[in-house]
Amino acid sequence: MITGIKGTRIRRAAAVAVTTGAVLATGALTAAPAQAVTTPTITAKSGFLMNSATGATLFKKSENTHRLTASTTKIMTAKVVLAQSNLNLDTKVTIKKAVSDYMVAKGYPSSAHLIVGDKVTVRQLLYGMMLPSGCDAAMTLADKFGSGSTVSARTKNFIGKMNAKAQQLGMTNTHFDSFDGISNGSNYSSAKDLTLLARSTMKSSTFRSVVKTKKYTAKTITKTGSTRTMTPWENTNTLLGWNGTLGIKTGSGTEAKYCLVFAATVNGESVMGAVLTASSAANRTADVKKLINYGYARIS
Repeated sequence: MITGIKGTRIRRAAAVAVTTGAVLATGALTAAPAQAVTTPTITAKSGFLMNSATGATLFKKSENTHRLTASTTKIMTAKVVLAQSNLNLDTKVTIKKAVSDYMVAKGYPSSAHLIVGDKVTVRQLLYGMMLPSGCDAAMTLADKFGSGSTVSARTKNFIGKMNAKAQQLGMTNTHFDSFDGISNGSNYSSAKDLTLLARSTMKSSTFRSVVKTKKYTAKTITKTGSTRTMTPWENTNTLLGWNGTLGIKTGSGTEAKYCLVFAATVNGESVMGAVLTASSAANRTADVKKLINYGYARIS
């Protein structure tokens, strides 16, 4: 009788072993739970990451702290332009001398190298603003879509529209005083707010197409009516294409240091976020890579 019980126990143990082996062989065991994923450490002073699909927060570090945003400001410039009613992206806009004067006055900031007198479409201006981070393209758009009798009045009105849009989007830690991120003393946002802005703006197919483009060659119309082929505009975002990265916008400056608002999708898993005030371009890149990988791991 004792021998029979012992034999039964041995057979049951063998069956369990066989079943476990089969599960391991087929890979049927589930991955480690999401909470087991190690939270990354980033060098940037602020960072935020969300699940793009649900809006759920995946990572935060000083996410509501006011930071200089540098050229990531141009995301809002694009948002306001794309929100215009009856927008025609093929409308031609003539580049004004006021734009050239502005670039000289600001010490030749990042530029699309637009030429005074050339006619450039709104679509081309969006590429010129978002790829090489052209402040000249940003000013031209602000002048085109602002209201007023002078360039100064129109660009000021446009900045007002940027702030109104920020309020609509619930960006409670944001204020813009420029259309391009060259601060006049009160241009700031937060990592969380910029992520909210990115999520909203990425709903535009036009915006998505622009920010994922690595290189774009514009053909403008000169004063004489001939066609000018511009030197190709290259995207400042070197992370494009890495592990599903789709954009969105870099920023850098003496005080703002290095910033990046980003979005990435792999196998249906989408993340979006921002890092602000990283000490170097290399650290900014490393921080974003950590967050994207962490986001995928949390979602899967």
